[in-house]
Amino acid sequence: MKQREIMLVEDDESLGFLIKDSLDAHGWKVKHYSSGEQGLTAFHNNQFDLCILDIMLPQQDGISLATEIRRYNQHVPIVFLTAKSQTEDRIRGFQSGADDYVCKPFSIEEFKYRLEAILKRSHEDDTTSKHSVLKLANTTLDIHNLLLNANGTTTRLTHKECKLLQLFLRHAGKLIEREVFLKSIWEDDGFFVARSMDVFISKLRKYLSTDKQLRIENVRGVGYILKVGMELMVD
Repeated sequence: MKQREIMLVEDDESLGFLIKDSLDAHGWKVKHYSSGEQGLTAFHNNQFDLCILDIMLPQQDGISLATEIRRYNQHVPIVFLTAKSQTEDRIRGFQSGADDYVCKPFSIEEFKYRLEAILKRSHEDDTTSKHSVLKLANTTLDIHNLLLNANGTTTRLTHKECKLLQLFLRHAGKLIEREVFLKSIWEDDGFFVARSMDVFISKLRKYLSTDKQLRIENVRGVGYILKVGMELMVD
């Protein structure tokens, strides 16, 4: 199996060395950069399997770096590792395309397990859904290319948006509990993650609004349901 290559952008040299040393010992190959500008240049010149970003970085902050990475690559997993722990910071992180958000101080052992889960999921996505396309009503989801076409309107999704929409399309007409989304996609059911999930649901509603045959509805205190066609007539 190919050795996993990880980009680490962390301006604290001591912490950066500790993370790199620990992850290298785990069998991964880590390249450490100390500024957002260095990280972006390295990303354009290398092929990474995962990116770990601090948010408070010199030259270019981690949020703008993640946004820039997502412009060029919708698939590579992005993990924020930061001291910024407020709800709005987490939401901004997920909105920029992050797959996980870890706050300092943190357990390096737990961090490695989180990265393992993300890398495994990313590899499975690459091998099992390379040509997978889901269709429902006037909507088509190209999973591999992260492209949504809703009644002629095309939108490029983030990796997490695509995973959410897959769940809805595969279980259309059925109630999906919030915990299912949180555990299967975020692998966490904490308050901050739940808040960020609501942001993602709102964005999916907007993307699907051009297809009048589909509508995501909230079942208060339980979860969500994607209603289709005649089900919308019952309301």
